[in-house]
Amino acid sequence: MVGLKEELLKSIWHAFTALDLDRSGKVSKSQLKVLSHNLCTVLNVPHDPVALEEHFRDDDEGPVSNQGYMPYLNKFILEKVQGNFDKVEFNRMCWTLCAKKNLSKSPLLISDEDAFKVWVIFNFLSEDKYPLIIVPEEIEYLLKKITEAMGAGWQQEQFDHYKIALNTSREGLSAWELIDLIGSGQFSKGMDRQTVSMAINEVFNELILDVLKQGYMLKKGHKRKNWMERWFVLKPNIISYYVSEDLKDKKGDIILDGNCCVEALPDRDGKKCLFLIKCLDKTFEISASDKKKKQEWIQAIQTTVNLLRAGSPPPHKEARQKRKELRQKLLAEQEELERQMKELQAANENKQKELEAVRKQLEAAAARAAEEEKKRLQTQVELQDRFSLELEREKMVRQKMEEQVAQKSSELEQYLQRVRELEEMYKQLQEALEDERQARQDEETVRKLQARLLEEESAKRAELEKWHLQQQQTIQMTEAEKQELENQRIIKEQALQVAMQQLKQLELERKEALEQYEEVKKKLETAANNTKSWKDKVAHHEGLIRLIEPGSKNPHLITNWGPAAFTEAELEERQKSWKGKKATSE
Repeated sequence: MVGLKEELLKSIWHAFTALDLDRSGKVSKSQLKVLSHNLCTVLNVPHDPVALEEHFRDDDEGPVSNQGYMPYLNKFILEKVQGNFDKVEFNRMCWTLCAKKNLSKSPLLISDEDAFKVWVIFNFLSEDKYPLIIVPEEIEYLLKKITEAMGAGWQQEQFDHYKIALNTSREGLSAWELIDLIGSGQFSKGMDRQTVSMAINEVFNELILDVLKQGYMLKKGHKRKNWMERWFVLKPNIISYYVSEDLKDKKGDIILDGNCCVEALPDRDGKKCLFLIKCLDKTFEISASDKKKKQEWIQAIQTTVNLLRAGSPPPHKEARQKRKELRQKLLAEQEELERQMKELQAANENKQKELEAVRKQLEAAAARAAEEEKKRLQTQVELQDRFSLELEREKMVRQKMEEQVAQKSSELEQYLQRVRELEEMYKQLQEALEDERQARQDEETVRKLQARLLEEESAKRAELEKWHLQQQQTIQMTEAEKQELENQRIIKEQALQVAMQQLKQLELERKEALEQYEEVKKKLETAANNTKSWKDKVAHHEGLIRLIEPGSKNPHLITNWGPAAFTEAELEERQKSWKGKKATSE
């Protein structure tokens, strides 16, 4: 089925490439519809126009080439072909589509019918690649077959000249060039048109219609037992017989298979050159015109039966396949030979390059050796001079090292002296830090005392405000209570005066505490300045000691008049004294 598909594709390719293109360079959908419908008709395949419409929509991927039409052709037409169609009618339909456009307009020595048969033979013998061509070997095979059918001698030297001229320009001929070659009469000189036409028809019958042998013979009837002349046509699996050679009135078939056999019969009943064809269901008696024809037919039928038993293709198809395999083998061998030649050439070039490289390396090595010898002598002289200079330089370096050692010893002594000074400064700095710490403690004591005074003052003020509120409430009382309240007011005013005096006393004490705080602050600033001066002195040295910083400060007590400077104990004593005075005044 694969071989049949390839044969069909070749004829369809000719028909497709002959279709007209529109302005955009595409084949119109209407032409594809006509081609597809005609193909389905001649191949006896049901036509599905809807599938064509769905396959080729109006887009950029339309039927612009054979590649665009091939998927549809394979899926909807070729895969459905069963082989029950007329090959000649199929080829004639494809020929009709392409012949008018491609056939040469110059007069030929062959008719259009003969040109059609040559075109079909071309499709059979051409290579399985597109665009289709027929190679010189197949051209020679075809011309030999036609020449033999004409009964003429083959002009090998003439074809060799033609083959050389052909190989220099191209790989092979197209179908139309082959038709021009045969129609020109170049290889059929001296033959009339009828002889050439009969030779082409004979080759066509053999290669295309698989006609292995044909001719007139007598056949004995099965019912009447009479002898009638029939035109017999032997094909790979059947013998058909007709009334005449025009093949219009077919009388019957002899189906051949591996079980059939053919036997020669003796002459009898006035009939000569008899032979018998035995099949499973029938036996056929046939009479040839002479012994030679009899022997040829027996041999041809027996050969056909043997091929059927072996499952082999017809001789001309098998020969074509062998020629193709031989060409492929020769091509592969030629490619392999060319590859080996390229490899040898590349290897030779590599060897030449390697030898040239080795020669250059040897020359370079000799030059380098001479140069190195010259450099060695020069280096030896330079080394001697350098050795003398190195000795002098070493003496000078040694003297400098001794001077540096003496200088380092002096610097070490100075360094040790500086360390001792820094240790002394460290002791003095510790004493200054101790003074600063003591001053901070005194400052903290004063702050606590101020805080206690502030608390007493706040309590006294709250008490005075309370008395003032009570006085206001007393004023609003009845007239009878007013006198008594007045007396109490006077007493409270007296107590208030006493409290004011105590407040003034506290203010004086606060001022004294502030003065003490200022003195302590000055001491702290003096100690801080001393500490800073020590820090600066230490910073100028090499960081051999680490400064001791004072600890964190405690929270300060703050009054309305500034930071407090009383201790907790002093504040508690003042609070007790105020409470006693308050109780006395009440």
